[in-house]
Amino acid sequence: MDVEETQVMSRTGEFTTTLSWQESVRGRVAAAMDRFSGPIADLVARDANEGDTRLLIADFFSVGLNFSKYQDLTTEYRTSGESNDYAIVLDGKLFAPVEVRGIGQELDLRNIQMARRLAAQEGAEWIFLTNGRIWRVYHLRPEGSGTRPVVVVDADLSDPDAYHRNLDQLFHLTREAIAHGRLDALRRWREAVEAAPLSGLVTEDSVVAAVLNELRESTGHPGHAGDAEEVREVLGEQVIARGLSATPPSEE
Repeated sequence: MDVEETQVMSRTGEFTTTLSWQESVRGRVAAAMDRFSGPIADLVARDANEGDTRLLIADFFSVGLNFSKYQDLTTEYRTSGESNDYAIVLDGKLFAPVEVRGIGQELDLRNIQMARRLAAQEGAEWIFLTNGRIWRVYHLRPEGSGTRPVVVVDADLSDPDAYHRNLDQLFHLTREAIAHGRLDALRRWREAVEAAPLSGLVTEDSVVAAVLNELRESTGHPGHAGDAEEVREVLGEQVIARGLSATPPSEE
């Protein structure tokens, strides 16, 4: 049983497992996605401005992601005399600036320059960027003397074929998931599956042994001394090298 699940005693005297907090939160996010699909479509149809989009986003933060509009969200932070749209404040500290764009506007890194300055001033590691349809969350990864924004969450609520993926993405943005460390765990996963760290894993003994077993089974080769090193050499010098050279550049 999930250690974060609880048990309750039924009328028969038996213990039954209640829904875990994850299932409850996912259900709430799914309900919000369904509830806001109509308003999002309406805003898209009339190419709503940033102000109208901001109203929808505040409601989604409250209804879907469980952030209080009066305690967790603020418009008070300013950078160089300009205001960010919102900021998420948790435990009295800035968790993430929130940049909002009109629902029809495309999103890119130019949209978060002011948020990056604010995050640097306040020691925050996250930035939320959204136009209501698309929810994109960046982690500010330390790099050199500064930081580099790396996408950790990217959901497009206007894509009906991505419903379950969007649900999983938005789950990580809920107040509960952040409190349980799930957003940060997703960040660590994203970093772990990048080409460079994966290349080190691929040539580890356990991986080489698994590949070797598969090759022997498929070829009928009984094996001889040097097989493992041959596989390791091909993986390291050909497979990984070619894969890294073909890796697309990060968004910048």
